[in-house]
Amino acid sequence: MTEICLYAQVHQPFRLSRYRVFDIGTGRSYFDDEANARILRRVAEKCYQPANRLLAELIRQTDGRFKVALSLSGTVIEQMIAYAPEALASFQDLVATGGVELLGETYHHSLAGLADPIEFEAQVGRHRRLIERTFGQRPHVFRNTELIYWDDLAPLVARLGYRAILVEGADRVLAGRSADHVYAAAQAPQMRLLPRNYRLSDDVGFRFSERSWDGWPLTAPKYADWLAAGPGASRHLFLDYETFGEHQWEATGIFEFLRALPAACERRGLRFTHPSALARRAPVGELAFNRPTSWADQERDTTAWLGNRIQDAAHERLYRLGTTLRELGDEALLEDWRRLTTSDHVYYMCTKWFADGDVHQYFSPFSSPYDAYIAFMNVLEDLEQRAGVVVGG
Repeated sequence: MTEICLYAQVHQPFRLSRYRVFDIGTGRSYFDDEANARILRRVAEKCYQPANRLLAELIRQTDGRFKVALSLSGTVIEQMIAYAPEALASFQDLVATGGVELLGETYHHSLAGLADPIEFEAQVGRHRRLIERTFGQRPHVFRNTELIYWDDLAPLVARLGYRAILVEGADRVLAGRSADHVYAAAQAPQMRLLPRNYRLSDDVGFRFSERSWDGWPLTAPKYADWLAAGPGASRHLFLDYETFGEHQWEATGIFEFLRALPAACERRGLRFTHPSALARRAPVGELAFNRPTSWADQERDTTAWLGNRIQDAAHERLYRLGTTLRELGDEALLEDWRRLTTSDHVYYMCTKWFADGDVHQYFSPFSSPYDAYIAFMNVLEDLEQRAGVVVGG
């Protein structure tokens, strides 16, 4: 029987204010609390709460046969506590159904794995403790920020106690093999890799409401036919949770599609499962990721975050400062710094255009990548002054 692994990422960053050079040293807050509250409440109303209610209903209606996996960043949980506690309560109610597996990740949705193994381990541990405290569940499967993965990450994640990692099913990595199988990690054979079927995932996440797409309109029976037709033993469908109601508005029919999906899949002999269940399978082979791969853009690499000189400069200065702040041991400074490690900040500095440009512009609160860079570097300058250190760069 073919199994469906449906996973969604839940994340919101602490967005920066338009921090000017004249704000350095004034004590002004780095973060735009008004915008963060407004956006979080909007997304909670349009996506989190209705999607959570629907998923809980589907899990109960199917006596738990419908299963999903979620990963909530520490920053989105903090914002729900501050701005929309009813949304967090709805996630807790959903998890209480028993049909949801929660995954581990970096607390601040950061790129620490690429730059700072000590910080990476600290954020992963902090996120695990938050999930246990908030939901009473201990994650056993890991999802790195934006599915960024390369071979060297597997041994580190294995030492932290995880059994499997979600990865992007990039064509250059699969080299003609199917994403619809469980694989072993090249440098940690005991670690299982679950590659995302990006075509089937993006049919929902990106193309669902695209009327020029030859698959439109996408109905649950049609999609279930596609899921049943693949050659592998499992389908790994990984999405942003905001697909449901925020990126794909309710008027597109996305909730009706989701409501009908479990029954349509069951009629075709498909069964839903959790990532940890797939992690117990014997791998069909080994996957080697010789360089970092992600689920972003057409390149499926890290150029969405580290693809130009301003991004590289911001990233390098940020992590140099982090090493110094850890030595100082000032928790308030460290917490501000860790909020700056959220990958969204360098994503806003991306200068890609063409096919992926609209996506980058959609998510950025800044008028240009350069404006995002200036605000970020001004904040770093202020943070260095507060710490009494000179990092520069």
